[in-house]
Amino acid sequence: MPRFFTEEFAGDRFVLTGENARHAAKSLRMQPGEELTLCDGNGMDAVCVIEQIGPDRVEGAVLHRAPSHSEPDLPVVLYQGVPKSDKMDLIVQKSVELGAIEIVPTVMRRCISRPDEAGAKKKTVRWQKIAREAAQQSGRGRIPTVQEPMPLKKAVERAAKAGRVLVFYEGGGQSLRQLADSLTPGETVSVFIGPEGGLDEADLQVLQDAGAETATLGPRILRTETAPLAALTALMLLSGNME
Repeated sequence: MPRFFTEEFAGDRFVLTGENARHAAKSLRMQPGEELTLCDGNGMDAVCVIEQIGPDRVEGAVLHRAPSHSEPDLPVVLYQGVPKSDKMDLIVQKSVELGAIEIVPTVMRRCISRPDEAGAKKKTVRWQKIAREAAQQSGRGRIPTVQEPMPLKKAVERAAKAGRVLVFYEGGGQSLRQLADSLTPGETVSVFIGPEGGLDEADLQVLQDAGAETATLGPRILRTETAPLAALTALMLLSGNME
């Protein structure tokens, strides 16, 4: 069933306008009588039926509402060392599909890409658009937020206040089996992944001094765009969110 993020529904009626309406009418070629799912972006879904459809406006009735069943009960925030080129586009897209609730591009010592303020804002707008599209495609009940790039020190302070902090390090750490025994539903887990070239030891020390636990993804060295996807997949599987 087609799915749209919108706030344009209240009571027993809904209206789609703008890009959502054009997508339904022109791309999907939907017709009166067909059903679609609307999501408010905060975890609530509504199954609806189309009554009238035009190129720029879709109207209909809300049949019933229910909490989204697709949101994981393990909130994971990804702190990703900012990679070069367009690798962050892929990381954002796939991390949203895998269940991350927030993505924070983090500037670390070995980051090659260091966008200025204007460049960072422009990139963040694009990343947020990618996150929205990925959330819609994958059936998420929420649109994860992509923050503007921030320095490691600020990111670590922010993560430490939120809950548990894990840093996946190529030099070794807790195994995934050990992690499985200590994951608690509802507890926010912040995951740090290094950029190209790996995590600098000084950055690792900053994380450990703030209470971060070091974990491993095995004996193979994963690329910076592979590691967050492997970590998210493992955490979702271990916490029962891929069943």
